[in-house]
Amino acid sequence: MAADAVDRLGFLNRTFDRALVIGDVTGTFADHLLAAGGEVVRADPSPELGLAVAEDAPIEGGPFNLIVSLGLLDTVNDLPGALALMRRALAPDALMIASFLAAGCLPTLRKAMLSADADRPAPRVHPQVDVRAAGQLMTRVGYASPVVDGWSFDVKFDDLDQLVGDLRAQAMGNVLADPGPPLGKAALSRARNAFADEADEDGLVRERFEVVTLSGWSPAPRF
Repeated sequence: MAADAVDRLGFLNRTFDRALVIGDVTGTFADHLLAAGGEVVRADPSPELGLAVAEDAPIEGGPFNLIVSLGLLDTVNDLPGALALMRRALAPDALMIASFLAAGCLPTLRKAMLSADADRPAPRVHPQVDVRAAGQLMTRVGYASPVVDGWSFDVKFDDLDQLVGDLRAQAMGNVLADPGPPLGKAALSRARNAFADEADEDGLVRERFEVVTLSGWSPAPRF
């Protein structure tokens, strides 16, 4: 996501001297801006990673010429509200870019969980936004010249446990307030078998990750 955001800026004939970067845990995007001579404020829901931001509170330190959010907006309670708060923290005619996991992610895991739960499916994956809904949302929130597009990539895994381990290591587990009952031994066995049944000829299971990227400008002043 960070590399994709860097590429997007490369198409713009614009410099951003004051940017807010949210969720850039690797520092890849922030380092790119710093190398270009801009001022960068790093932020994250966790205060240990920079300026603490919350989805339901105004963003401090603005206005910013650029706000970039990476990998966070799929888990907020109020996505329109979070986008509106970012727009309000922008200077006039400033840019917002946000990338996060979208609808279409983890189809193999979803199928395995349905097999595990049988006739009583539980909410194992939080709701996610598709490209069309995201585009309508950007217009509704008030961004100018909104652009929404999606991209995807596949990752192969040895088994269900490796996939779940990777998701947990990235804090991408179930964040629902009511995640449903835990899997019992029999249900977990069904999930593992259903996941293994999707293996390719090389014995690995291909899983899909979909990303949606939103970009839009704060309205420019009218004279």
